Amino acid sequence: MFRSACLLAAGSLVLYGASGFVSPAQPTAVSSAARSLSASALAAAEEAAPASSGSAAWSPLAIGAALGLMVAVMGGRPALAADLENGESVFLGNCAACHAGGNNSVVAEKTLRKAAIEQYLTGGYNAAAIKTQVTNGKGSMPAFGDKLGPDDIDDVAAYVLDQSTKW
Repeated sequence: MFRSACLLAAGSLVLYGASGFVSPAQPTAVSSAARSLSASALAAAEEAAPASSGSAAWSPLAIGAALGLMVAVMGGRPALAADLENGESVFLGNCAACHAGGNNSVVAEKTLRKAAIEQYLTGGYNAAAIKTQVTNGKGSMPAFGDKLGPDDIDDVAAYVLDQSTKW
């Protein structure tokens, strides 16, 4: 529901912004400086200026810019440091089989609790060490570097770090 409202608002802003790129269909009123010119000087200036078609209400550049902006807004994910919701879903889909509830069903003492991470994880208690472990694996843990993307690995590392004090 919230995403739909955001998309509707973004689409409206794109169309409103694109209207600023539309060339006017009618020439604008003559300025006061132009009125002071003599009739012959004004006629000479009009002959020298290229004639504009004025028939196209939408320029291709404005349509392309509006569509590009709309695709970027609708298709892009916000750039967040870490997405804990995504980290949780990645964890549940890939890690929970062995690490449900922060435990370790293979090697019981190597849990995902803060004290165990500080003791057993190469690199200590930080997100970079967790990312390395998830990416490369070690011992009984398989490597997930080929299975998960870098953003998913960042998110699951942030989730594990966040949950390690709660499990």
